[in-house]
Amino acid sequence: MTGRYIAVAGNIGVGKSTLVEYIAATYGLEPVYEPFADNPFLTDFYEDMSRWAYQSQTWFLAHKFRLHKMLESSGKPLVQDRTIFEDAEIFARHLYESGHMPDRDWHTYRALYDAMCLDLRPPDLLIYLTCDVRNIKKRIKKRGREAEQSIPTRYISKLNKRYDAWIADWNRSPVLRWNTARQDYLSDLVHRIDFQNAIERHLSQAS
Repeated sequence: MTGRYIAVAGNIGVGKSTLVEYIAATYGLEPVYEPFADNPFLTDFYEDMSRWAYQSQTWFLAHKFRLHKMLESSGKPLVQDRTIFEDAEIFARHLYESGHMPDRDWHTYRALYDAMCLDLRPPDLLIYLTCDVRNIKKRIKKRGREAEQSIPTRYISKLNKRYDAWIADWNRSPVLRWNTARQDYLSDLVHRIDFQNAIERHLSQAS
């Protein structure tokens, strides 16, 4: 990507898609959204994680890698909703550590991901959105995606912890942290100015 590449990371329901829309409109970047609705295993996965973990995560991995390479070749400035790095380091790893993905499946998945990483460009800026579990549950209910309504609260909480651990070790690009439950860049002018100043400062440092 010859232009700027911003990635928006964070748990289910923290406000990634909304922020991608805002950045795209404010800074003229092309928005790229997660291929959520197209995954044919997702409903089955939420009903039986142990049975469908490998299939659902491998589907995401393959599609996100193909998407990433297409974006690289486009040369356009982009803002992306959830990266391939999160697919592997958050969701697939959590499923493995929770016993939903057996060793054989995990090691096969990880070998694919590690090979892909050799050919992936990291973002110029990673925006990490956080939110408490209670507000995440409210947002999931409000947006009404059928496959998400039965997600256990404990699962969301564990993903929050996994995200915090992952971001603490992330060193491939600068990170901008933003709490969407306490910092409302959409309706609060002060928060919006703070957010825009932070984004522009990070991007100017990377140029």
